[in-house]
Amino acid sequence: MDPLGAEEEELSDEQKIALAKWFLLKSPPGEIQYVAKDLQGVLLNDNIYQAAAQAAFPVYNKEQMLSVEMSDGSGQVIVCEDGEIDANHFIDLRTAQVATIDHIEQVCTGVRPAADSELPSAYVEEYRAAIDTEVVRYIEEAFPRGHCSVFATNGKDSDENGGFELTVVISSAKFSPKNFCNGRWRSIWKVQLHGDLQTVDLQGNIKISAHYFEEGNVQLDTAYDCKDSSIFQGPAETASAVVGIIQHHESEYLAYLEDCYSKLSDNTFKELRRKLPVTRTLFFWGNAHQMSMNRELAREISSK
Repeated sequence: MDPLGAEEEELSDEQKIALAKWFLLKSPPGEIQYVAKDLQGVLLNDNIYQAAAQAAFPVYNKEQMLSVEMSDGSGQVIVCEDGEIDANHFIDLRTAQVATIDHIEQVCTGVRPAADSELPSAYVEEYRAAIDTEVVRYIEEAFPRGHCSVFATNGKDSDENGGFELTVVISSAKFSPKNFCNGRWRSIWKVQLHGDLQTVDLQGNIKISAHYFEEGNVQLDTAYDCKDSSIFQGPAETASAVVGIIQHHESEYLAYLEDCYSKLSDNTFKELRRKLPVTRTLFFWGNAHQMSMNRELAREISSK
C-alpha cells in the first residue's frame, strides 16, 4: 500500500522478463552466472527466468566474446558475431570445425566438420591462416590467458587479385572473484585486403571491462577506435604487417591507460575533494607522506 492507500500494481510477466534480461545483460565480465542465480531467487518463477535467460545469454556471450573449450578438446572456439553460423553454432576456422554452444551453461556440447560452403577459398585461406599464425604468436606474448580467431567475413570465395575482408578477434579474461575483481579485454580488427589497389586497410575496436567489488562497486568500461593501412603483399609479409599494426595500436592504448591511472591519485581524486575540509583548513598534500610516517612512529612508540 502506498501513502494514499492505493495498491501497488503488480508487474506483468513481460515486464519481469524485460527487467531480468536487463540485469543479465549488464552483468560484469564472468559474473552472469552469479547474477542469474540471484535472479532465480528473486523471481521464484522458473518460466520467467528461463524466458529472460534464453533471450539474454546468447547476446551476452557474443558481446563478451566468450571463449569456450571445444567438446573434443581440439581447441577453443570464440563465441562472437563474426563466427556465428546460426544461434547455437559457431565456426573455428583454425580447426575447420563448427561448435554447438549451450549459451546458458556456456559450454560446447558437440562439434562437427565445417561444410565446404562454410570455408573460405584456398586463396583467402592462405592469407587467413598466415595472419592467424602471427596473431597466435602475438597473443602468447601479450595475453597469456587470451584466445584469438581470424574469420573470413566478406568475399570468402574470392580468387587471386580479388578483394576480401578478414576479421581478427582477440578475447582475454582474468577472473579472480576471491580477490574481488574480474575483467576482460576484447578487440576486433576488420582487415580489408584490396588486391587490385595493392593496399590493406585496418579498422580496430578495443574494449576493456573491469569490475572491482571489495567493500564497494567500481567498474571500468572503456573503448578505443583506430584506423591504419599497409601494403598488400604475399601472405607472410601481409600477416607480419597486419599483426605489427595491431600490436602497435594495442600497446599504445595500454600505455595511454597506464599513464592516465598513474596520475589518477595525484590529479583526478584531488579534484573530487572539497577545496576546504570541514575544519576550514587547507590540507597540504606535500606533507601527506611525512604525516603518515609521523603517525606510524607515534603508534610504534605508544605500543612499547
